[in-house]
Amino acid sequence: MKLQPDKSDAQSLTAHGPGWVAINNEKVEGSVVVGSRGERFEWNCSRFDQLGPEHFAQLASLGAELVIFGSGSRIRFPQAAWLQPLMAKRTGVETMDTPAACRTYNILAGEGRHVIAALLVEPPQDG
Repeated sequence: MKLQPDKSDAQSLTAHGPGWVAINNEKVEGSVVVGSRGERFEWNCSRFDQLGPEHFAQLASLGAELVIFGSGSRIRFPQAAWLQPLMAKRTGVETMDTPAACRTYNILAGEGRHVIAALLVEPPQDG
């Protein structure tokens, strides 16, 4: 018997690096929202301190069962009040750094779950 991995039609996050992520091998520079049911749009923020309640209210309108918030290069948690629209719709929220969020999204999307990855992609730091 030949075993093959399940094939998913969901978008996948195929790579990431400082200041970018790749969605189905297309390099995207900037914060983005990606969903397992084809959702994809620019997320209007490039730094954690630019986030506010409107960003999370926008995510609540998507009707996913889970939102994975990629908070950039390190884990930073959104204010609890910002999550109220998601909690009101009984949408789960998990926070992790953006690279971990990419990996987690791929696993859950591959399982057929309705999941949204809201990825904060910070501009690269000049060294």
